Amino acid sequence: MRKILIIDDDADLSFIISEMLESYDYRVTCAENAEKAFDILEKESFHLLLLDINLPDSTGFEICRELRRVSTVPVIFASARTDEDDRVRGFDIGGDDYLPKPYSMKELLSRVNALIRRTYGFNEDERIITFGDITVNITARTAAKAGKQVSLSLKEFDLLTVLCEHMNTAVSKEKLISDVWGAFSSAEPSTLTVHIRWLREKLEEDPAHPKYIKTVFKVGYMLEGDK
Repeated sequence: MRKILIIDDDADLSFIISEMLESYDYRVTCAENAEKAFDILEKESFHLLLLDINLPDSTGFEICRELRRVSTVPVIFASARTDEDDRVRGFDIGGDDYLPKPYSMKELLSRVNALIRRTYGFNEDERIITFGDITVNITARTAAKAGKQVSLSLKEFDLLTVLCEHMNTAVSKEKLISDVWGAFSSAEPSTLTVHIRWLREKLEEDPAHPKYIKTVFKVGYMLEGDK
């Protein structure tokens, strides 16, 4: 399920947006200030951020600037500040879209869908990845080996998803940690190593000599398979 973080101190508006987005199968989390947003981002990764500029303890510009040091997650600025300088600044520091308030829910949904499609290529169909005798249904968040369901933890499945989405491409340890544990996570590389080992134990015939989840020296890991 596609996950969105709303960072806005207008609780009523955030609730309305959440209800609308969740009705279209997005999973929404809300933060009313920068402190809470960073706390959430340390623990969880998201597919998109909807970011107000005026916040009680910071600005959306500052959050985006900090985020861009460690993450490329799509950001939509949504703000009553609509002058040209603010819009240009939003794009210059790494924003992907700028939506002036007030806006319609229809326009917001359209922009969210468009940015998600451009970034991830998501569509309404099930996203199923296969390699060897492993089948991963990213949409349903299930995995099977030789037709039998494999029980994966939330983080194990998130990690497998990132590897699937970059099949046959080396993914750095830093990106894996950022995407799975959150952009501002304090997770150590050893945590990633442990989860990789657990995945291998569940998916590989010989975990000590993995056929699919390969270590890429001085880079990270790669999932090998036929696309």
